[in-house]
Amino acid sequence: MLLPRIITAIIGVPLILAAIHLGGLVYMAFVAGVILLCLYEYGLVLRAGKKPVHILSLLIFGILMGTVAILGRSTLPSLELPDNLYPFTISIVICGVLLIEVLTPRRSWERAANTFIGIFLIPWSLAHLINIRDIAQYGEYLTLFMMVTVWICDTGAYFSGRFFGKHKLNKEVSPKKTWEGSIGGTLLAIGGAVLMQHLFLPTFFTVMQAVWLGLLIAVIGQVSDLTESIIKRSTGVKDSSNLLPGHGGFLDRFDSYLLLAPIFYYVVLYCIGK
Repeated sequence: MLLPRIITAIIGVPLILAAIHLGGLVYMAFVAGVILLCLYEYGLVLRAGKKPVHILSLLIFGILMGTVAILGRSTLPSLELPDNLYPFTISIVICGVLLIEVLTPRRSWERAANTFIGIFLIPWSLAHLINIRDIAQYGEYLTLFMMVTVWICDTGAYFSGRFFGKHKLNKEVSPKKTWEGSIGGTLLAIGGAVLMQHLFLPTFFTVMQAVWLGLLIAVIGQVSDLTESIIKRSTGVKDSSNLLPGHGGFLDRFDSYLLLAPIFYYVVLYCIGK
């Protein structure tokens, strides 16, 4: 299991780093592709667990929500969007999903609710990756700071749990995760955050702020990971797909950012970047 993880990382990490470095339309296309694949896998997971979800509504309105969220968060100079685009789009999504549900045989409020969760959670949250990359002057390094810290935390948690794990973190939600793994990943994430602050962001925030941001990324990232695990546990599915050997699917690999991307962006914007 370890070898496929390493091979996938060797191929995938340089592609992600290249997209972050290039920014602009390339990075927007990368985030859009991740959102689309995560939406698709969310639908697959619910279907595999015999949970009702309307795949057509999920993809159509999820793509609409993601497109508006990404464009609205872009700083492309030639792009001007109406001020009321967000509330208009949300109204279209709400009315559209419910209208399709009403017209669908065997109408189900649970199916509509499951569809809504996917549409609002995945595109809206992950679109904040655009916000972070577009922070003036520091966007590329802040995106690297967040993502690399998550990778360090995940790697540290994996090996700490494998060699020292004894006490289950949450057996009902994620049986393999342990407190030892979580603590080990968090400590390594903090150390990695301090190192990256020294290398890339010495003038943007202090070492102590890097410590707190590393702690924030580690904790929120792991909570976000557990949030996706709840979905899989409720459906009896182990991985969202097998598109990434050793890592599961795109939803498995980007689940940490569902809660982390918005929180990290607003913390940096309102608490750090003043």
